[in-house]
Amino acid sequence: MMKIFDLPSGPLMVNTYLVEDEVNKKGFIVDPGGHNPALTRKVQEDGIDIIYIILTHGHGDHIGGVEGHKKDFPEAKVVASKAEEAFLADADMNMSAGTLGYPAEIHPDILVDEGDILEAGDMKMKFIMTPGHSPGGMCILVDNVLFSGDTLFRASVGRTDFPGCSFEKLAGSVHDKLFVLPDDTKVMPGHMEQTTIGFEKKNNPFV
Repeated sequence: MMKIFDLPSGPLMVNTYLVEDEVNKKGFIVDPGGHNPALTRKVQEDGIDIIYIILTHGHGDHIGGVEGHKKDFPEAKVVASKAEEAFLADADMNMSAGTLGYPAEIHPDILVDEGDILEAGDMKMKFIMTPGHSPGGMCILVDNVLFSGDTLFRASVGRTDFPGCSFEKLAGSVHDKLFVLPDDTKVMPGHMEQTTIGFEKKNNPFV
């Protein structure tokens, strides 16, 4: 059984998700905006083996906790999209200094592309490339749950006024990649509260 915990972290309180396979005791983390001791304690209390730290994109507010949680879970592999590799490695591009107060450069262990699948216990993570908010932004689909990063919010979308952004690409990503999912797909975004694909198709004024 998959369990999801939202443990906000970092200077902008990004929705950082701890996802656990309760039976097999495997799990992964999505978008550690900052090092969150509460997340580490939860992992330890539940006896979970963290397999992956997954980054939906490379902006500073979503990557500040990578280094700290890698120390907590040294066997965990950092996962990001191939198209975001250069962005993550360049502190100027990812704007980490302005967000975190120091320059952060991330070098993922695993680079994924459209349709790639990784597993943690019985959980299968399918990666959907959704550029627009950043050059290599992506979403993660696990069963009927979509971790949407900053691509899709409740009645909103991610900003497209940063370097490397494109509203046209973002709108295309949402329509072509996300709105084709079942209406009851739960959307767990990088900011704000969760929503569903069906709700967004009817109510999102931006796309």
